[in-house]
Amino acid sequence: MSEPTSETPAGEVRHTTLETGDGRNNPRETGVRYRVAGAEDAPPVVLLHGIGLDAADVSFRYLLPALADEHRVYAPDLPGHGGSEKPRVSYTTAFFRRALRAFLADRGLDDPALVGVSMGGAVALGHALAHDVGRLVLVNSYGLGADAPWRPVAATMLRTPFAHRGWWATVGSSRTAVREHLRTMTGGAPPEDLVADVYETVGSAAVGRTVASWQRDEFRGDGLRTDYSDRLGQLDAETLFVHGKRDPLLPSSWSVEAAERTGASLEVFGDCGHWTPREAPERFVGSVRRFLAGT
Repeated sequence: MSEPTSETPAGEVRHTTLETGDGRNNPRETGVRYRVAGAEDAPPVVLLHGIGLDAADVSFRYLLPALADEHRVYAPDLPGHGGSEKPRVSYTTAFFRRALRAFLADRGLDDPALVGVSMGGAVALGHALAHDVGRLVLVNSYGLGADAPWRPVAATMLRTPFAHRGWWATVGSSRTAVREHLRTMTGGAPPEDLVADVYETVGSAAVGRTVASWQRDEFRGDGLRTDYSDRLGQLDAETLFVHGKRDPLLPSSWSVEAAERTGASLEVFGDCGHWTPREAPERFVGSVRRFLAGT
């Protein structure tokens, strides 16, 4: 396979309105932007990005067009991200799972394959534990461990007035700032096209509010709120775990142990950090295409 290239994100941009609730058990509709590509009668795949720095056009710039040769591919910007509405609601993993269910119902998708990156992996896994899915790909996935070394510091920052707001403004203040932040997440110097995509994504203070809301719910005093590791025995879907061995945020051991417990497929990319789809796009695209094809 040749090196994936995409100067502009592929697929048609569409918008819809979903009943997502407000994260506090009250009804609320949210406008959602998504990309769609591939033949309408092809097997469906839904791609779920991570929290904050991410959006559909970031993690899936190369995967979406590659999968569209054989699948009907949907890549929504989750509420609070990208081109979707960014309301002042309570953003939690449960809120994003509800948004996913609403999106699948809106598109008439009963049991699509799901590909989730980081927080999107936790959303996909939580859905797969409760509903039928075709196949499941979890990439540097959140939701597979009870705690992480950085959690106490992050939780303290969230309790410090204006600290998170100042941190977010600094991260997106320039391409240089984005590059240096990504350097702490990736397995080396971040690709320049990733720097450009993230810089375009993090300029909104509303996205920063999304991140802070989700983190306040997830980063507890005694660990991480969402941990499906003790429920992996209930997972029925054929699953592929992909993880960067040099991931400084979510340890690759989470995916290794999850694959061992479930008998799932596993690929660990030795030279990658937390953003495997963009650090090694050619290898990542090939791995996902082969798994979804059952080969």
